[in-house]
Amino acid sequence: MSADGIREALEGLKYGARSALSPRGLQSAAVELGWLTTHLAMYPLGLVGGAGSRAERLTLSGLTPAQRSLLVGDVRAAGTPILLAHGIIDNHTVFALMRRQLLRRGFTQLETFSYSPLTLDVRSTAERMGAEIERLCEESGSDRIHIVGHSLGGLIARYYVQRLGGDEYVHTCVTLGTPHQGTVAARLLPWPLVKQLRPDSDLMEELAEPAPGCRTRFVAFYSDVDQLIVPQRRARIKHPDLIAQNVRVDGVGHLSLPFHGEVVHQITGVLSHLDEQDTVA
Repeated sequence: MSADGIREALEGLKYGARSALSPRGLQSAAVELGWLTTHLAMYPLGLVGGAGSRAERLTLSGLTPAQRSLLVGDVRAAGTPILLAHGIIDNHTVFALMRRQLLRRGFTQLETFSYSPLTLDVRSTAERMGAEIERLCEESGSDRIHIVGHSLGGLIARYYVQRLGGDEYVHTCVTLGTPHQGTVAARLLPWPLVKQLRPDSDLMEELAEPAPGCRTRFVAFYSDVDQLIVPQRRARIKHPDLIAQNVRVDGVGHLSLPFHGEVVHQITGVLSHLDEQDTVA
């Protein structure tokens, strides 16, 4: 690493430390620790087997009022498949709460995209995600799906949509704490995959290239106390060709984003409206 890179990384750490030691940061750290403890207990379950898709319900019997509302009000939105993509060194259990809330809201087809913590390249993983999405569309009979990606999962999804023609298949891509503009914290690790997350990486340069006509709607949630995205504003999408909305979340740590009740509530609202671009309050 160059002297300038080390200096930038250290400045990023100082910035992160100031944020973490603020009253809001300390409070979010306590919540983050609680979720981390819970998630570590659940993590082994994710190594046993994946969370598959749910078959579409054909009747309204036994459904809650919220489920009935979505199915009756917009059966197309309810039946649009949703692919959940976790972050690095994680698995589908990080979406346990979100899956439950999406099912309660009336969404009927949920599936998880998983990849190994030993993954070395965003591009090749995005290609594999694309094959999974095409399979899902074929099996479900749906022309397009939604993706919800946490951290690196969101970046893999964006690369597929923006660089591999995935906008043909993806209606909405929601990202949570994703380093869309890279993160200075990535300078501290020499791992090949982590190097791609540096602000000046060739991957970031590629994602900054023009993407005319991209049809996918992006919604990027970013936190003011995210410990891994430094500075936190780098989790926003800043691209003139993308239909993107950035949503700031206050006082929620990086790992807590998929579990946070208000974030999950807003995501269900976004995915309930297929034809509206501005649906996040």
